[in-house]
Amino acid sequence: MRKSAGTKGFAGPAGDARAPRRPPCRGPPRLWWLLLLAGAAGRPPCHLDAANGTGQCRGRDLARVPGGLPASLRGLDLSYNKLREIAAGDFAGMSELRRLDLAYNNISRIAPDAFASNPLLEHLRLFNNSLGSIPAPALRPLANLRWLDVSNNLYGSAALGGVFAELRRLRELSLGGPRLRDVRRGDLAALKDAALQKFAIKARLRRYEAGAFAWLNATELWCDVALDESAAALPAMLRDLRGKPLDYLRFRNLFEFTYYAGDADPFAGLAELPVTKLVFYRGKFSEKLLRLALLNVQRSRVRDLALVAIDFARSPQWNDSGAGAAAPRLDHLSLRDISNPDVLRFDWTFTWLSGVAALSIVNVNFNYVPCDAWGEMRNVEALDISGNRLEDAYIYNQRCSYRDVMPKLESFTLAANQLQSLAVVATLTRTWPRLARLDASHNGLGALQETCQWAPTLRWLSLHHNRVTAGAFGCLPTTLEYLDLSYSQLDRVDTDYFTRSARLRELRLSGNKIKFIPSEWRCPRLEVLAIDGNSFGVIGRGSFVDMPRLVSLAAGNNPYHCTCELHLFLEETRRRGRPALADWPHGWTCYHPAALLDTAVAAYAPRPLECDVPALVAVAVAATAAAVAACAALCWKLDAAWYLRATCRLVGAKYGKRRAAGAPRRCSYHAFVSYSCADAGWVRRELLRRLEATVPPYRLCIHERDFTPGRWIIENIVENIERSAKVIFVLSRSFVDSEWCNYELYFAHQRAVGLGSEDVILVVKEPIAVEGLPRRFARLRKMLATKTYLEWPREAGRRHFFWLQLRSL
Repeated sequence: MRKSAGTKGFAGPAGDARAPRRPPCRGPPRLWWLLLLAGAAGRPPCHLDAANGTGQCRGRDLARVPGGLPASLRGLDLSYNKLREIAAGDFAGMSELRRLDLAYNNISRIAPDAFASNPLLEHLRLFNNSLGSIPAPALRPLANLRWLDVSNNLYGSAALGGVFAELRRLRELSLGGPRLRDVRRGDLAALKDAALQKFAIKARLRRYEAGAFAWLNATELWCDVALDESAAALPAMLRDLRGKPLDYLRFRNLFEFTYYAGDADPFAGLAELPVTKLVFYRGKFSEKLLRLALLNVQRSRVRDLALVAIDFARSPQWNDSGAGAAAPRLDHLSLRDISNPDVLRFDWTFTWLSGVAALSIVNVNFNYVPCDAWGEMRNVEALDISGNRLEDAYIYNQRCSYRDVMPKLESFTLAANQLQSLAVVATLTRTWPRLARLDASHNGLGALQETCQWAPTLRWLSLHHNRVTAGAFGCLPTTLEYLDLSYSQLDRVDTDYFTRSARLRELRLSGNKIKFIPSEWRCPRLEVLAIDGNSFGVIGRGSFVDMPRLVSLAAGNNPYHCTCELHLFLEETRRRGRPALADWPHGWTCYHPAALLDTAVAAYAPRPLECDVPALVAVAVAATAAAVAACAALCWKLDAAWYLRATCRLVGAKYGKRRAAGAPRRCSYHAFVSYSCADAGWVRRELLRRLEATVPPYRLCIHERDFTPGRWIIENIVENIERSAKVIFVLSRSFVDSEWCNYELYFAHQRAVGLGSEDVILVVKEPIAVEGLPRRFARLRKMLATKTYLEWPREAGRRHFFWLQLRSL
């Protein structure tokens, strides 16, 4: 029974470490950033994800399994802690648990009933602990176990108990450790009926009893066995695997400390196995051991061979027996992470490469390709020489003949080297008749101004992470269907190149410095375009109009100007459903205007009429029409038409016959008399008689006597007003009704403004109501309100004084 939790973990109401089972979480998934499971220090030991039913307790310095964990957990990670034992009740109540990771602890004991409450457990990892024996009793309740790793522990025996015979669903098993030195015949007998997909064993092998692997029926065998002390064990292992369904065989540290120098063939028996893929990972390889391995591979069914991170060294004494004989036919040969490039020519020839269809030479530290190497790779269809130290002059040698070499090559990868010239790459490959795919990424290509001639079959080209300038487009092939120039410091595109590239379907320009999208960017067959992470801020509806087949566009992470152009482009894209915005809305952020800085483009919503051009035009037309109507109504109310006609007539009369510049103004009359026809009798009988009969007499101008016959009335009015020193207006109700009187009043006022003088005399013949004057008599209304006027008296006795006042003016 488990002890009381005390200060450790969460305890139930009675203090028992086994808290009551929590009901499964219902409703929307929630994230628990931990609960209460800490020790006295108070640090939450687990991150619980209710949505996925997992608990993440990795690397929390836990000395015990925390209590109070939800019963509904399906996965629990307790790796990288300080657990020393797994007690009986540590996982009590977790009946839904499927995956449990206890790796990288210091577990030395697991209680027999530790997993009694976890019958559904499928994945158990106990890697890198301190178990002194394989915990078979604890595994008995786990009938559903499919994956078990108890390797890298401290037990010295690989004997499996009868419990393993009951684990009929087991598909992957890893066991062993640094103390495992002997593998006995009956150790793995419990697996005789297990249809394992993978079996892995780790040992520093001292003794191997024949028949130990005969119980295995795995399709994959991973042997981390160091045979420095028992090289003869390898042929025995291989013999035991005859007739098994083994397809994949992997050796790690086959010879960990010494180079093999024996006379026997350690790989004898390989040819009798159905293995198709063979991997040597790490370990020491001499020329002799590598030759023996290749000779056996040549006779076997192996079609995929990998040498990864091996420590290759030439043998002290060269033995040419069998030199050049090892030329296995392989679908794929991979040489990776090998520090000594001599491995490529380990027997002083390249003949072992002549039967390879797909060749990978990655991070092998070589910087030179001899001429004869190209000829030996005559059957290679895919070549990967990335991650080396190749330079232009060392990959292409002008003294070599590259014609009729690589006749089957379709894919060529030379990424992550030190190449500078596209022309060198083009010259190297232009005679290869089937080359369709070329990856030259992570070099220094594209900075030179060059002309290039490429293989006409090339369809796929990757140049990302180079130093491409706009001038490099003149060196690119126009037969491509795929082109990747991402992250290559490109600042602008050459639209002429894309017009000529009639087959281009996918173009990637991400992570460059392109500052604008050309308005006439034409690429008729382009379907996929990636221009995210550049420096342009403006795209609009016309940006991609010449790419009629474009269906996918990635254009985020640019400093966008959130304007109507961008908004209308996005609206049209959504309406048409193409191109699909592959990275929308992530990374689409406003940079301009300042008020929208760092605002998501998806949140940019202009006012309804701001970007709707038809509606904006309609509103503008309506507003203009309303303004015109309002102006027309205002003009009607203020008699603007009358004033306009009067001004036109004044201008026409005044400037129709201009006086000579500088001519003095001559006054022919003392006064111009403006009156209506109804007041003509009063003017002749009273006004003319009283003023023209004085001594000296006043000369007055009246229209019926002094206007020049045959001239326009307006011209007569304007000319005689200008030739008169004063203007006398005889005001009456008839005057108000006369349009010609109003013209004379208007012209007189204009003359007074032009001369800067007050020469208007108002004579009110009969009372008139100022408020009742028409709107066009605004000036008269103002003059009656602000100027002194003479009023014709009704009483005859007062008229003498009237004439004295008039003459004084």
